[in-house]
Amino acid sequence: MDDIEIPQYFICPISLQIMKDPVTAITGITYDRESIEHWVFQEENNLCPVTKQPLPRDSDLTPNHTLRRLIQSWCTQNALDRIPTPKPPLNKVHVLNLIRDLWLPKLQLKTLRKLEIFSVEHERNRKCMVEAGLVKAMWLFVISCHKRGETMGLEEALSIMCLVRGPSSETKLLLSENEQILDSLTWVLGRDIDNHYTVKNHAMLVLKGIIGKASSNVLEKLKPEFFERIVGVLREASKSPTGISQQGINAALQIMLDACLLRRNRIMMIESGAVFELIELELGSPEKKTSELILGILFHLCSCADGRAQFLSHSASVALITKRLLTVSPAADDRALLIISIICKFSGTPLVIQEMLKVGTFAKLCMVLQGDCAIYLKDKAKEILREHSNVWKNSPCIEVRTFSQYLKQVL
Repeated sequence: MDDIEIPQYFICPISLQIMKDPVTAITGITYDRESIEHWVFQEENNLCPVTKQPLPRDSDLTPNHTLRRLIQSWCTQNALDRIPTPKPPLNKVHVLNLIRDLWLPKLQLKTLRKLEIFSVEHERNRKCMVEAGLVKAMWLFVISCHKRGETMGLEEALSIMCLVRGPSSETKLLLSENEQILDSLTWVLGRDIDNHYTVKNHAMLVLKGIIGKASSNVLEKLKPEFFERIVGVLREASKSPTGISQQGINAALQIMLDACLLRRNRIMMIESGAVFELIELELGSPEKKTSELILGILFHLCSCADGRAQFLSHSASVALITKRLLTVSPAADDRALLIISIICKFSGTPLVIQEMLKVGTFAKLCMVLQGDCAIYLKDKAKEILREHSNVWKNSPCIEVRTFSQYLKQVL
């Protein structure tokens, strides 16, 4: 093919390859559909690559059938593989017909699988699905499964919902209009069905999307069963690392972090055994993002007396938080030090303070003073050292000279 001269107007201005599906933008320039759609959907600069004129995401791309036939004819004449006629892009009418078929029992599963394939294929398809109202249709389908107690099609429906997401305003409206949405997903998390790890991963990702956009009115209506299911997923993750995906775990943790801004939700999490399960999960030395989320949730839960009691009832809690300080990230340092501070301030019995000495908390606080940490973290470390200096200075675990050196820094 190197010896064959390709007509310049067959070449896409973006990919610099022969166009397979030429389409003309509103600026009058013809591109290969895949290239220009990637440019429009993915690039921050939504300008026509050639004319530099505005090229909005919702602008029409008109198929250039004449040029496509010329390219196909030219390929045949030059004994090249003929470029196949592209499939027509998904349109709103097609999606509306599929939504209609969704409610026909005999076509339900087949329709869901078609929709799943379309949603995976391209951003263009997902945009078309949103415009056709598929998001609401999927929610209604999941709610109907909950009401009927049937699980067929749930995996496909949740997979579609992970990919096809409507605007925040639509999500908030759906949540305000139908409280059964959260009840249905809570029900899904409690079901033991085929591919239940996959289903729970999808459900967590969907929940993360809606809880992150939910109003305080919605967060105030979360039920104990909701948190029991979330904590149950974390428990499964601790016991079976190959089950719930890392993405699913982080989604569950983000849900808890968003929800625990309300005190009533923190209490329900604690009653569900969240503190214990979070510590167990962190003992597995997860990735940085996971540790940051866990430490963030633990800080909020330790703001409650029952949360601190549950935290201290775990034999590894103090040692674990001490170990994480200065070893994960600046964000983790912040949360770990705040947890130590709140435990010392409200639950700092002589027994707890002595345990901190044994597991190296005192040494870590001294390292904070010496290290390249934020000023407010150094101040917090000084505050803790100053407050408990009477206990630590009399300990046989610390040399008097060493303690005196750090005491001068904090007083």
